[in-house]
Amino acid sequence: MFRSLRVYNYRMFAAGGAVSNVGTWLQRTAQDWLVLDLTNGSAAALGTATALQFLPMLLFGMFGGVLADRYPKRPILVTAQVLMASLALTIGVLTMTGAAQVWHVYAMAFLLGMISCVEVPTRQAFVVEMVGRNDLPNAIALNSSIFNLARVVGPALAGLLIYVLGGTGPIFLINALTFGAVISSLVFMRRSELNVSEPVPRARGQLREGLRYVVRHEELLMPVLLIGFVSMFSQSFSMSIALMAREVFKAGASSFGLASSMFAVGALGGALLAARRARLSRKVLFAGAIGFGLFQIATALAPFYPVYLLLLVPTGIALITINTAANASVQLATSPDMRGRVMGIYMLVFTGGAPLGAPLIGWLSELGGPRAGVMLSGVLVLAGTGLAVLVTRLISRRVRRPSLATA
Repeated sequence: MFRSLRVYNYRMFAAGGAVSNVGTWLQRTAQDWLVLDLTNGSAAALGTATALQFLPMLLFGMFGGVLADRYPKRPILVTAQVLMASLALTIGVLTMTGAAQVWHVYAMAFLLGMISCVEVPTRQAFVVEMVGRNDLPNAIALNSSIFNLARVVGPALAGLLIYVLGGTGPIFLINALTFGAVISSLVFMRRSELNVSEPVPRARGQLREGLRYVVRHEELLMPVLLIGFVSMFSQSFSMSIALMAREVFKAGASSFGLASSMFAVGALGGALLAARRARLSRKVLFAGAIGFGLFQIATALAPFYPVYLLLLVPTGIALITINTAANASVQLATSPDMRGRVMGIYMLVFTGGAPLGAPLIGWLSELGGPRAGVMLSGVLVLAGTGLAVLVTRLISRRVRRPSLATA
């Protein structure tokens, strides 16, 4: 289950990431709570903040993948972490001084999204340089485990700290400090032990080349389309948890943090189960997608808060199962010189759907209540799974026809 940790560089990276991810989840929870405080509980405002954070990936995500192929990945990651720490420090100071307004949060969310356009595909493509192809699925699953362990600790700790420290401002400052861990891990890696891929020379049409590469390989196209349809609504699920906890079950900040942590407990369990698997098949991919849709519907129907909390656990297992299986299958099916661009496309569809899904769910939650928004989200995930299969088959047939005619 933990075989990738035998690699020194990955061990450093994982340790730094564990600290930084806790800080990230502290900030995500504080950001949601700050928006609700500044707007008197507006679901639409919360949806807007979520959308702004993911909008840059929708617009520029593929360009970030091109940069990840052209330049050494480690310096890009260090620069990105420094910039994100600066943003956390800025919003923390504004909040502590009482000067924070909702547009400040919107601006910070958008700028974080801009940095993520480059940082996320670069980080995803960097994993194989640390561990190699054989341990790649295990490393991806362990990354998910670390991320979701932080999701267990971070929101619950954030809820407690918001109560104890009297506001969200200190949370942003704490997150700024945690970036030091991941920056240090990147700086002190053993360069001689990295399996560095050769940078791709600058040339015209590299973005189109990446798109054609994905379309022509069904083993890439299927998981990319599936994760695109599912993530349109999964990326806004943390927003849905905030709305359900606060507006339906009338929970305070600490109870809201508990709900996020219960979801993360399931996600952590799903990631550890994935780490035990030597291979993540297409069946696992579809099982995760269908399970996530069904459990979303179940959480929307939960009659009491304890029942809602329990249902969040299998929901988290299902979501992390599809995320881990899709990520591993895409990376393993991609050649090294295309990995940055393919991961840019993957992360585009993974996060880029949120600007569409989050405002829609926020708007529906204001019209019909949070339960209606979550239930519709689950239904759309199920419909999207079917659409991914249908669209993949249609595109694959059209791609094959010219090849057969030429032959």
